[in-house]
Parts: sequence; C-alpha cells; structure tokens
Amino acid sequence: VQLQASGGGLVQPGDSLRLSCAISGRLTTSDNFMNWFRQAPGKEREFVAGIKWREGKKRYADSVKGQFTISRDAGEYTVHLQMNSLEPEDTAVYYCASSSGVVSTAVDARVWGQGTLVTVSS
Repeated sequence: VQLQASGGGLVQPGDSLRLSCAISGRLTTSDNFMNWFRQAPGKEREFVAGIKWREGKKRYADSVKGQFTISRDAGEYTVHLQMNSLEPEDTAVYYCASSSGVVSTAVDARVWGQGTLVTVSS
C-alpha cells in the first residue's frame, strides 16, 4: 500500500483546512487503521487522529479533540482530516500512516505518506 498526503498550505489563525490521504494498493490486516500524525519544528512526531478503516471508529489526541475531524471515503480510498480553528501551534508537517492496531506513537505505524506542510500564521 502507498499513501499520499495533500492539502497543506499557509492559512491564518482561525482558518480551516482539509487534508487528504490518498490510498493506493490493497489494504491488508496490517493496515486496519489509518492515522494522521504531525511533526512541528524541533519536536517529535505525534499522533493526531486515527480511524478504523472497516468500522469507521475514530480516535483523537486530546490536543485536537473538538477541533479536528478524521473521516474516510471508502469509495475514493481516501482519508481526510478536517482541521478547524487553526492556531500557530498547529503548524507542522502532517503525515498519514497506516497501522495494524491502535497507535499512540509514530513507531507503531507501518506505512507512511510523504507529509504535507501546514503553516498557520498571520
């Protein structure tokens, strides 16, 4: 399986942005979950949100609950991350990644996309 993230850009505080992760290839039991991570400058890569592909069950990091929404489009084989009320601290490279189970750290992910940069600045 290959993943390609897109949708990043430069936005102002308070703006919204929607990221997409296009999935190519066949998902296996090693890819039960699709996740979003982010890595801010000088910081470790951190889990943001995950969705169980078949059931659609969602999970979020506490820092983005109520602000970000993960969704999947099974027909388009795409995972989205809707980000609202963006703040400068949301500035990071955002990555999509697959995993076989629930993940909390980047080491648990299996396949990574290339990342898309989100910059929140006035």
